[in-house]
Amino acid sequence: MIGVGKIKQYSNVLDKPLTKGKQEVSLSAFAFLFSELVQYNQTQVDNIGELERRLEDAGYAVGARVLELLCHRDKGNRRETRLLGILSFVHSTVWKVLFGKVADSLEKGTEHEDEYMISEKELLVNKFISIPKDMGTFNCGAFVAGIVRGVLDGAGFPAVVTAHFVPMEGQQRPRTTILIKFAEEVLRREARLG
Repeated sequence: MIGVGKIKQYSNVLDKPLTKGKQEVSLSAFAFLFSELVQYNQTQVDNIGELERRLEDAGYAVGARVLELLCHRDKGNRRETRLLGILSFVHSTVWKVLFGKVADSLEKGTEHEDEYMISEKELLVNKFISIPKDMGTFNCGAFVAGIVRGVLDGAGFPAVVTAHFVPMEGQQRPRTTILIKFAEEVLRREARLG
C-alpha cells in the first residue's frame, strides 16, 4: 500500500518525545486554574507568608516532576552535576518548557558567593494578578520559586529559593527575581570538583 507507514507505539507516556504533539496549554485555562489555586490556598491561611509558602510547596511538587520528565526524555536519565550546568538547565530548558521562552537573565549575586538570580520582566504567574492593597508584598512568583527549588533539590543542589519584586525605571510593574541561595554543601562540592 502506498502512503501507509508504521506508526511508532509507545508503551509508556514518559517515552513519548516532548517535541511531538501539542505542547501548549491555553493561557486562559492556566490563568483560571492558577487563580483557583491561589484563592483556595488563601482561604486556608491566616497571613501572606503562609500563602506564599503554600504556593511554593505546590510549585516544589511541579518542579520535582518536571526534572524527572526532562531528564528521562531529553537527557537519557543523566543529570547535571555542576552548579553552572544546573543553573543553565533551569534558566533555559526548564523555563522554555514551562513558559515557552528562556528566562530574561541569569546573574550571580555580587554580595554573596552562594547567590544567583533568575529575573523575568513579566513572570506569567504575576501577569494576570492584581494584588489588593491589604495584601502588601504578596508575590505569586513564590509558585515559580517552588518549581525552581524542586528542580534543584531533585538534582542534588539544595537551596533556599525566594521570589522578589524589583522595581524597574520607566515600568509600571516591577520585574520578578527568583533568588537562589545554595546550601554550604553545594559550594564545598563545587570547590572540590574545581
